[in-house]
Amino acid sequence: MKQYLFLFVILIGFTAMGQNPNAKSDFWNHVYYGGGIGLSFTNGGFNGSISPSAIYRVNEQFATGLSLNLNYSQFNNDKFFAYGGSILTLINPVPFLQLSGELEQLRINRTISNVGFANIEDNYWSPALFLGMGFVTQNITFGMRYDVLYDNTRSIYANAWMPFVRVYF
Repeated sequence: MKQYLFLFVILIGFTAMGQNPNAKSDFWNHVYYGGGIGLSFTNGGFNGSISPSAIYRVNEQFATGLSLNLNYSQFNNDKFFAYGGSILTLINPVPFLQLSGELEQLRINRTISNVGFANIEDNYWSPALFLGMGFVTQNITFGMRYDVLYDNTRSIYANAWMPFVRVYF
């Protein structure tokens, strides 16, 4: 065991000496900040979301990143508040078209109005898997996404389809 530990320490030392301390990392040149906003309207309902995010652009066609999510919805007298995060992937097969996949996990806090009785409080976790497509112009993307895990009894969103706008700088 001591021999393996000694060999490990020696290899780490050689690796550290082989590093160039003056070399600049190119990582931050590929990181973009921005996010998205979403609005959805239906009869008696509204959903608004904001999701700041950071992505790492691997190349002109592929980017991946993380996003924080904040949502508010109201359907008639029922109210929903949600917060959470997501992992997203963006693919640009051609410069003006963006395909996206986003796995989102939200903590839902909802209040259901119960006329004549006390309101019903319900708190739970809700997953969503959005597949989307958008039109890209410079650093802005306009598009539509669809939640393939949509559950109309548990989702904070008015329906499975949701328009979006993404901006990255």
